[in-house]
Amino acid sequence: MADDNKKQQGNQLSIDLPEDIAEGVYSNLAIITHSSSEFVVDFVRIVPNAPKAKVKSRVILTPEHAKRLLAALADNVQKYERQFGAINNSGGNNGPQFPPTSFTPTAQA
Repeated sequence: MADDNKKQQGNQLSIDLPEDIAEGVYSNLAIITHSSSEFVVDFVRIVPNAPKAKVKSRVILTPEHAKRLLAALADNVQKYERQFGAINNSGGNNGPQFPPTSFTPTAQA
């Protein structure tokens, strides 16, 4: 029995969440690009009437992790909608006007 407890404890992962990261970063646009080896997700904050928008955070994922993230987001959206109702995705005037699907951002380091 003691060996089983040690095995369970050995499989646990301790994740440290620093205070500055825990505060989060607001984003109202995500731009996703990819190559054969990675997906890059840039989280952008668009401010009304501002001529420029700023990338607030960038996450780089392997294709396998991107697919897992897609599945996890879909699962969580379904759970959210079961609890709180359908998410309105009409576009309307409740947020920034997003770039068309053919939009290709200029990469900058």
